[in-house]
Amino acid sequence: MGNRNLAIFDFDGTIADSAAWFGNALNELARHNGFREVSAEQREMLRGRSSREIFAYLGIPSWKLPLVVRQLREIAARDVEQISIFPWVPDVFAALRSRSISIAIVSSNTKANIRRVLGAEVASMIDQFGTGAPLFGKAAKINAVIKRCASAAELTTSIGDEVRDIEAARALGICSLAVTWGYATAPALEAAQPTRLVHAPDELLDWFDQRP
Repeated sequence: MGNRNLAIFDFDGTIADSAAWFGNALNELARHNGFREVSAEQREMLRGRSSREIFAYLGIPSWKLPLVVRQLREIAARDVEQISIFPWVPDVFAALRSRSISIAIVSSNTKANIRRVLGAEVASMIDQFGTGAPLFGKAAKINAVIKRCASAAELTTSIGDEVRDIEAARALGICSLAVTWGYATAPALEAAQPTRLVHAPDELLDWFDQRP
């Protein structure tokens, strides 16, 4: 087996500090669509739930999820100036590239929104984008990115902040790093059994410095 050569990042919550924006956007959509608004305390409680449990708690039926996701993308485009990447992202991405690690982003967000938040310099470090992924359909987007990067499952690592990121990686047989600074709590992520739980950005580089 060769060295790991492809890092596929989730966007919102993983490299974009968008949790506060997301909570406000969901409440805006709740008012328009008739599902439950949540307080700051309830948001914290929901961090320990799976995506399906969260949508059930909010009262969003599964058939309505594509509409809600589309509306969230539209609000993200409107509010893009309110969303920023975490401060560590440029340095960690540069360090990965210096190690000959290709970087990709797979997200349910749009490529236009992501590129605007990243800024031109950081966006130039991304080798592939897989955007517009269904909430529970990221595996297909990840697999397509692996192929476009001419990589393989055993050389790929998925990095995300939600249980569904871990599930998508497991479905493809790739390693998953679950970061604890995003939407889901560490216990919720740990229960989903990622390859590794990551508490600090430097641990991402540690992973790629190790031989498989």
